[in-house]
Amino acid sequence: MTTLPAFRLETHFSRWEFTARHHMTASDSETMTMAELLSLADDADREAWEQLTLGYTETYGAAALRRAIAATYDGLDDGDILCFAGAEEGLYCAMLALLGPDDHAIVTVPNYQSMETLPATIAASVTGVPLRPENHWQLDIADVRAALKPNTRLVAVNFPNNPTGAIADQATFRALADLCAERGIHLFSDEVYRGLERVPGRRLPQAAELFERGVSLNVMSKAYGLPGLRIGWIACRDHALLQRMEGMKHYLSICNSRPSEVLATIALKSRALILDRNLALCAANLAKLQAFFAEFPDLYEWRAPDGGCVGFARYLGADGVEEHCRRLVEESGVLLLPSSLFASDLLPVAADRFRVGFGRKNIEAGLDAWRSHLRDGAARRSA
Repeated sequence: MTTLPAFRLETHFSRWEFTARHHMTASDSETMTMAELLSLADDADREAWEQLTLGYTETYGAAALRRAIAATYDGLDDGDILCFAGAEEGLYCAMLALLGPDDHAIVTVPNYQSMETLPATIAASVTGVPLRPENHWQLDIADVRAALKPNTRLVAVNFPNNPTGAIADQATFRALADLCAERGIHLFSDEVYRGLERVPGRRLPQAAELFERGVSLNVMSKAYGLPGLRIGWIACRDHALLQRMEGMKHYLSICNSRPSEVLATIALKSRALILDRNLALCAANLAKLQAFFAEFPDLYEWRAPDGGCVGFARYLGADGVEEHCRRLVEESGVLLLPSSLFASDLLPVAADRFRVGFGRKNIEAGLDAWRSHLRDGAARRSA
């Protein structure tokens, strides 16, 4: 495995995430206080919290946590679950366990960088399959078929997608699972935004539910809005694969945080309440965002995403999206992510896009600062 390149998005966040006044590109839902989360605990979980000791826990994850996770899948049990310190550790271990130096992988583009970078540093070759803006970022199964090689071992997808918010249609996703099953290929499905679909009927089955080589990645960070817990997991019925990933975890986190496991268990047992709250907030914020973009039709092109809490808007200004985002954060404290941070070595990514988030409270303050920036700039140009 070669040295990993800089993670463009995370490097940018290191500079701006906690210094910009208005984080308008957050990829997670509104979080909760400890008091709010503990108020959801049943008697058994409250006792588990109050009697908690700070020793090591099982590498696979605490039994109660794995049971709570398994309950979010149809047909799986706690033996099909391996927990990680966040989704990134799970993704890292999965790619190492699934791919070797003679293998080929297929990934969707655009994507979260590590979904592409990790396979590219492990496998012999990686092929990108485009999610096209003119097709509302939808996956075309014909593109996947055309990308297949005799040594293809992995297809990696992310729905709802980061950064576009697109969701593959049901028939396409099931056809993808069938294709992978037919070829003996693992389908790695990043499902961290599952539960935040604008239309409930668009919610996809989870890959691990569909066939043995389906690999589902999820985390407490995104749809649940609890990134500080650092609890993620992979669900899969291929237990040999889970064992290989467990061996890799021995070199990384070894085990999860015991307090975080108890808190994640409480949240998962109340997942319907938490997801409903976050869905309602996303819907309200989307309406505000839609109204904002409608004020500036000469500058922005916007289509509400299918799900998740981020979208990939188009910037129409003559100065270009990179300069636009730079000036917004430097002059007005409004943080957005320009498309260069989602660039791919496999395929072109639309160079006039930026990611905007709408999963957190108090979006109005950021929109007001953004609006003032645009109007001040227009006033300067006309003076």
